[in-house]
Amino acid sequence: MSQSHRVEADLGDGRKFVFESGWLAKQANGACMATFGETMVFAACAAGDERPGTDFFPLTIDYREKMSAAGRFPGGFIKREGRPTQKEILTSRLCDRPLRPLFPDGFYKDVQVLLSVYSADQKNDPDIVAMNAASAALIVSDLPYSGPVGSVRVGLIGEQFIICPTSEEVKSSRLDLVISGTKDGVIMVEAGARELSEELMLKAFEAAMPPIRSLIDAQLRLKELAGRPLGQWEIPPFPQAVYEKIKAKYTAEMQKAFFIKVKRERNAAFSDIGDRIFKDMIPKDASGLTAKDAPTTVDVSRAHERLVDEIVRDYAINNRRADGRGHKDVRPITIQLGVLPRTHGSAVFTRGETQALVTTTLGTSSNEQIVEGLEEEYSQRFMLHYNFPSFSVGEVKPIRGPGRREIGHGALAERAIEAVMPSEQDFPYTTRIISDILESNGSSSMATVCGGCLSLMDAGVPIKAPVAGIAMGLVQEKGKVAILTDILGSEDAHGDMDFKVAGTEQGITSLQMDLKAAGISMEITKQALADARDARLFVLGKMKEALAAPRGDLSAHAPRLVRIMIPSDKIGLLIGPGGKTIRELEARTGCVLEINDDDSGEVLIASKDKKALDVARAIIEGMFQELKLGTVYPAKVVSLKDFGAFCEIAGTGQDGLVHVTEITEMRGIQVADFLKVGMDVEVKMLSSDPQGRNRFSIKAARQEKGQPQLGPLNGPAPSPGGTPVGPGGAPVGPGGQQRFQDSRPGGPPRPRGPVGPGGPGGPPPHRDF
Repeated sequence: MSQSHRVEADLGDGRKFVFESGWLAKQANGACMATFGETMVFAACAAGDERPGTDFFPLTIDYREKMSAAGRFPGGFIKREGRPTQKEILTSRLCDRPLRPLFPDGFYKDVQVLLSVYSADQKNDPDIVAMNAASAALIVSDLPYSGPVGSVRVGLIGEQFIICPTSEEVKSSRLDLVISGTKDGVIMVEAGARELSEELMLKAFEAAMPPIRSLIDAQLRLKELAGRPLGQWEIPPFPQAVYEKIKAKYTAEMQKAFFIKVKRERNAAFSDIGDRIFKDMIPKDASGLTAKDAPTTVDVSRAHERLVDEIVRDYAINNRRADGRGHKDVRPITIQLGVLPRTHGSAVFTRGETQALVTTTLGTSSNEQIVEGLEEEYSQRFMLHYNFPSFSVGEVKPIRGPGRREIGHGALAERAIEAVMPSEQDFPYTTRIISDILESNGSSSMATVCGGCLSLMDAGVPIKAPVAGIAMGLVQEKGKVAILTDILGSEDAHGDMDFKVAGTEQGITSLQMDLKAAGISMEITKQALADARDARLFVLGKMKEALAAPRGDLSAHAPRLVRIMIPSDKIGLLIGPGGKTIRELEARTGCVLEINDDDSGEVLIASKDKKALDVARAIIEGMFQELKLGTVYPAKVVSLKDFGAFCEIAGTGQDGLVHVTEITEMRGIQVADFLKVGMDVEVKMLSSDPQGRNRFSIKAARQEKGQPQLGPLNGPAPSPGGTPVGPGGAPVGPGGQQRFQDSRPGGPPRPRGPVGPGGPGGPPPHRDF
């Protein structure tokens, strides 16, 4: 068995971060098991052959969570992990972004880093462990990796910064900052915050550096113990001769094309120049074959890209940009609201040649997104989905669902807006934003933030404050520094930094920074944050000109929600046996009813029809209205039984039994002779038992109001004294049969029918008591 090597990094508070290598995955180029608390992530890297004609670095990083790590099974019918979750994709991106810039130019081998969570203590998020494990696996490998990278999470509770806070601490933190750095400085940042000031954000950066250095030192010690010798990798030198030829012949044309203001025309001009460069540098002989001494397509591509880099960067340093703006200028902004009549809220946000069509949809808690992972399952009330169709940049690509970039950009914008969303108590809706990028030339994610905020306001969502975002760039060249506001796509591609900042007037809600080379100073970061704040306030001003505050009412097409409280011990009464009562109520009113599962007794009623909403609310409130003993209520007969009738109190949904003896003073009657289903009656509340079973009386109600007793349905009306009578004033029996008839004018009545026990004219029948 190979020897295991173990090193530890102290994060400054006594907690240890452990790296182990040498005993697992020995056929990989490099491998490491990283442990923090009881969370363990294994990383292994491998390199493959170079792809012919490839002129980029094909690095792939895949992070996967195994449910067994938390002692659980995957949910659903398939008990095996399937497609990556959003959490896995976002963590893969977090691991990729700081590592990719640290491989040499010209190294085009296929490199893959696989990260597997094998133990999860549900206290320490595996993402930070995975980021450090990936760097450690590369540093002990034979690959030309110029790391290591250390990564930590920083929280802010009260006024104290917390390094690698637990999952519970993150929930109460005003800041969730993930930051990576090398020995030279910060290289990647991802943050969400609760309107944090720029000064506190900078202090968080500074608080992260000591533990980052500790993690870097531990990885360097691991390399000394378990590292492999650097492999014999063939990295082709830069084709300087090809570059000089292209520069001499095509620089003037490229400089002229650079200042074409319309992106589509500018790209077409550069594409035409590029085609001519390739034909010129790689000539064909008479037979149509490439000349033997011609450079490769990869060499020409590298030389061409270097020249474009130099042109863009040189102009940026000298305060010249492709669209004629200065370093701090924001492109023209136009805003259109309510452009889609049937959506709940919509906006088109256009900044220069970047355009986002954004919609807001409101729903109930049944529309919440259920999220399953290594931590406990939870539901998501707010979500933002970002789409980047290929036509937005004039390209043709098949639709294959959202890619990693789309998921990452959507998560960044979602985090920016989530900080200002109203609480569930104030706004119990589930909210979904969809951003479709219709045109892109730089920072479509920040256009999504602005458009998403405007669509929420157009929908009438009471957000705490408007949010705007801006993308910043950086060019460092020959000792000079240019910080660029509202960068174009070309400035992003050829610059040194992509720095996105979103927030309100009060502070930052979301931040993302990627550097192509480590070493940005804190002074430059501070200036970039200050410029970003100025630009953000400018964009917020434009947004307020279009819509200063959320609309006063929701869209007519949005569901209305009403929250009512019922006694928690009577929730079962609303649900009914097997859900019968609540389903009948939904069918009757057309509303959607949802009961909060926290035993608080909260009930949400949702409907687009206000009248239906009012009816459902009145019924539910009536169901739990306390009926007073001795009070007379209007009611409706809902069912007939041999022993009586069940009646429902009007407007309450509460029912009770009217026993056969409480229908009328007459004895021996048939219920169906006096009542029918749907009949309106008045009842008096007699009693109620602990199970909520009510007993009513029609007889007592009529007596209290001085009304005659109820007569049979098909017979004559009762006499004022209360006894049903027939023609001539003779008493009437059940079913309307006349009991006595006078055979002589003015004479006494005589019995008709058989005479005997129980007969109309005989003695009463014998009864045992």
